[in-house]
Amino acid sequence: MGDFKNTLFGCFSNCTLCLVTYIAPCYTSGKNAEAVGENCILYGFLSMLGCIGIWSRAKIRGKIRESKGIEGSFGKDCILHWFCALCALIQESNEVGGTCGEAQAIARE
Repeated sequence: MGDFKNTLFGCFSNCTLCLVTYIAPCYTSGKNAEAVGENCILYGFLSMLGCIGIWSRAKIRGKIRESKGIEGSFGKDCILHWFCALCALIQESNEVGGTCGEAQAIARE
């Protein structure tokens, strides 16, 4: 089993992602869900609903862990999203290759 590429508090490696997540955590949450095959809008909305938000974000973190072979448990994911949700969202986004705010090349014909 492995670990996340970035530490939980290594969120400043992508300052744009930090800013977007601070302003609109539902966006980052939805994009993380989309990266593991879930509905972006549904999970973005659910992430804003208190205890349901903690549950839904922990569920997505579990799917990310499972897909990347990272150790952990659903209970730990819930606690992490309860106390440090923004850092966890950024860590997950970095793990799935989130490109929030990064310039992307546009192919021209």
